[in-house]
Amino acid sequence: MEYIKVTKENLDREHICCAISNDKDVQVASKKAWLSERFDDGLVFLKSVERGKCFIEYIPAENAWNPIIAEGFMYINCLWVSGSFKGHGYSNDLLGECIEDSKEKGKNGLCILCSAKKKPFLADPKFLKHKGFTVSDEADNGIQLWYLPFSSDAQPPKFKECARHPHTNEPGYVLYYTSQCPFNAKYVPIVEKTAKDLDIPFKAFHIDNKKEAQNAPTPITTYALFYNGEYLTNEQMNDKKFVKLISR
Repeated sequence: MEYIKVTKENLDREHICCAISNDKDVQVASKKAWLSERFDDGLVFLKSVERGKCFIEYIPAENAWNPIIAEGFMYINCLWVSGSFKGHGYSNDLLGECIEDSKEKGKNGLCILCSAKKKPFLADPKFLKHKGFTVSDEADNGIQLWYLPFSSDAQPPKFKECARHPHTNEPGYVLYYTSQCPFNAKYVPIVEKTAKDLDIPFKAFHIDNKKEAQNAPTPITTYALFYNGEYLTNEQMNDKKFVKLISR
């Protein structure tokens, strides 16, 4: 497999999405704008030459858009291999490149969000365990922080207190999200309209800066839905999924 490193210089002409084929889609545009600003923070985006099939995205943990304490670690935003490309060792390739690059940069290890059981848009715990990752912290909602230290004396990463106990004081349905994957630019307004049509209390908070993301009331900042203060899910909602959720 041949891989391409996406940079500011080639971002405009590279396909970055695992689910959307149209590069002009508003969701892709919002993600590319977010990526462009993160490169200055040390973001690395490595992808296969195949459109949207295999990629890894990682950043120094101090600049991660998540409420974690992981000094000297590299944080993996996403490691994705899709469809028929699974089972060919491409995840190993991408993670191996991340490990080598992180060691060359003097990092203490890697960390990534996961859970005991596979959840949408989170890493596969079986794969992480196979590669030597272990759990360093866990939030009340079952979201875990896994890590792979490069030395025995590396201090395990942990969640900030605001993320360890996910909660919001806002009534009704409350969504926190960023412009990272999964893509939300198109679907958040759809859910907002659906809630309004059904007279359901709904607020969406678009986290648009690192400080807010690092102090969010949830380990997952890409998409976190709450109801009456309690965390519900990180699964992206469209109108049909939202109606099904509120009918439970």
